[in-house]
Amino acid sequence: MPPSPAASPSPSPSARPEHTRQLRRVALSGLLGTAVEFYDFLVYGTVAALVFGELFFPGADPAVGTIAAFGTFAAGYVARPIGGILFGHFGDRLGRKSMLLLTMGLMGGASFLIGLLPTYDTIGVWAPVLLITLRVVQGIAIGGEWGGATLMVVEHAGERRRGLWSSFTQMGAPLGSLISAAVVALVSTLPKDQFAAWGWRVPFLLSVALLGVGLFVRLKVVESPLFAEVKKDRAEARLPIVDVLRRPRPVLLACCVGIGAFTAQSLLTSYLIAYATGIGYPRPQVLTALTVSAAVALVVLPCASALSDRVGRRPVVLAGALLSAATAFPVLALVDSKSSGALILAVVLGHGIAQSLMYGPLGALFSEMFGTRVRYTGASLGYQGATLVGAGFSPMIAGSLVAGSGNSTPVALLLCGGSLITALTVWFVRETSRTSLSGADSEAAAAPRTEEITA
Repeated sequence: MPPSPAASPSPSPSARPEHTRQLRRVALSGLLGTAVEFYDFLVYGTVAALVFGELFFPGADPAVGTIAAFGTFAAGYVARPIGGILFGHFGDRLGRKSMLLLTMGLMGGASFLIGLLPTYDTIGVWAPVLLITLRVVQGIAIGGEWGGATLMVVEHAGERRRGLWSSFTQMGAPLGSLISAAVVALVSTLPKDQFAAWGWRVPFLLSVALLGVGLFVRLKVVESPLFAEVKKDRAEARLPIVDVLRRPRPVLLACCVGIGAFTAQSLLTSYLIAYATGIGYPRPQVLTALTVSAAVALVVLPCASALSDRVGRRPVVLAGALLSAATAFPVLALVDSKSSGALILAVVLGHGIAQSLMYGPLGALFSEMFGTRVRYTGASLGYQGATLVGAGFSPMIAGSLVAGSGNSTPVALLLCGGSLITALTVWFVRETSRTSLSGADSEAAAAPRTEEITA
C-alpha cells in the first residue's frame, strides 16, 4: 500500500469556534471580492458587445467594429498572466491578504475610469487607446485576484471540504455575471440613443459602491495560516516564478485543464450577446437568458465542488467537459432557433450546468498542484493561462469566423474543441483531493498517475 499523504494540521478543540468563524469570513471575502472583480471585468464584455464598436471604433463595418471591440476585450485577457506573475510573486513573498486589497482597488479604479471615458467623437484615437490601457489594468488586477482569493479560502479550510469551501470563490464569477447582467439589462431598457449617450456608463460607475463593500469585508480577514507557517522559517528563496517554471508540467496541465471552462464561459456569455442580437434576438431577452444561467450556476458550482470532495476533482471536471463537448452543436442549434425559451435552455445547459461542472473544482485542484511557497504564482499562472487561451481570443475568433461563414458552426467547433482539450488533459492529472497542502509537492498532481507521490 502506498503511504497516504499527511493530513493538514487541524486546530485544537478550543480554537475551532474561532477557526470556523474566520473560515466563514474568508469564504465570504472570497465570494464578494471575486464577485466585484468579475462584475467589473464582465461588464466590459457585455457593454463591448452592445455599443463599444460604434462608440470607440466608428466608421467601420459593424462586424469589424464588433471584432475591434472584442480585441480590447482580449487585451484584458492577455494582461491576466502578467497580473498572475506580478501578484503571485509578492503574494508568495509578502502574503495573500495585502495583494487582494491591491488587486481590488486597481480593478475598481479602472472600471470607474472607463465609465468616465470620452468617446471617439470627443477625443478621436485617444479614446480607444485609453480604453485598451484601462482594460489592460483590469486584466492585470484580475490576474492576481483569483489566485489570492482562492488560496486564502483553501489554505484556511480543512482537508475534507476544500472543494466545497473553494466554491465560494468560484461562485464569485457567476455572481458577478448575474449582477452585471442585471445592471446592464436595467440600463439597456433605455432608448437606444440614451443608452449609447450615457446609459452604458452607469454599470462602470456603480463599481465604486461594490468596491467599498468588498474592501470592507477583506480588511477583516487574517492572513493564510499555511503562508504564515512557511514564512516563519523561510530561507532566502529564488523568485517564485523561477521555481515554478523550472518544472513547468503542473502549470501546463493546469492551463489545459481549464481551457474548456473558459472557452464555454466566453462564447456563451460575452460573445453570445453579440451573436444572438445580431440574428434578431431583442437585447433584454439575451440578458435575461444570461441572468437565468448565472442563477443556475450559483447552485451547480457548490454542488460540483462538494461532489469533488467525495469522488475526486478529476471525475467531476471530466463529466463537465464531456457534457459540454456533446452538447456544443445542439446548444448552438437552440440559439439559432430564435426562440426565447430555446435560448434560455441553451445557455443554462452549456454554461449554467456543463461549464459549472468543469469550473467548480478548479480552485481546489489548482491549489493542490503546487507547494505553499509557490502556490500563488503557480495556481495563478495555470488559471490565467487557461483564461488567455480559452477565453481571451475565443470571441474575436468566433466573430471573424461567423462573419465569414454566416452560421454558428465555428462557434460550436470552438466550444467542442476547448471541452475536448480539457477532457483529454484530465487523464494526465493525478487526483489531488486528498493531498496535504502543508506538504504538497509542486508536481504531485502533474506526475504520471502510475507513480506514487509522498508528501
